[in-house]
Amino acid sequence: MPKGRPNTMNNYGVLLHELGLDEPLVTPLRERFLQPLMALLYPDCGGGWLDSHSAFVVKYAPGQDRELGCHYDNAELTLNVALGKAFTGGALYFGDLFQAPSALARPLEVEHVVGRGILHQGGQLHGARPLGTGERWNLVVWLRASAVRNRLCPMCCRKPELVDDDGFGDGFTREEPTTVDACALT
Repeated sequence: MPKGRPNTMNNYGVLLHELGLDEPLVTPLRERFLQPLMALLYPDCGGGWLDSHSAFVVKYAPGQDRELGCHYDNAELTLNVALGKAFTGGALYFGDLFQAPSALARPLEVEHVVGRGILHQGGQLHGARPLGTGERWNLVVWLRASAVRNRLCPMCCRKPELVDDDGFGDGFTREEPTTVDACALT
């Protein structure tokens, strides 16, 4: 089977669309559960217009990826769920939005607990401290809203120039999505 890297920073893991899990699992999760919740929690960040995603599982283990440097995601919003295995260390840390140059002066650290998820804005600076022992597997879903990113690319902060692509194309669309009434979905 073809296998791509989960993203540019993680070397170990799998893209869920390569396993055929986008349509039966991730799309219904986004449409039925995450979009209504995000519309309430993050209305100013595209939470009500989530129309695509990129989902992957990453693995942290000794001798492989053990930590993740400070970065921001190619997403309007991110869900990160600790799936399992026994591990120590590997706390997540969060700063402010990436546009703020002194954002990590005092980062907030959060222990990642198996079975729990963390929601945050994609543009929020964050990373993972080094894993102490064991293995940690995480499900990461980058939630995207073309109504937001068609106006301003979240990675380069410029108006995007669109090119044809297969699949979700990093969440950009040539047409504007329809307005979503968050009250009707909840």
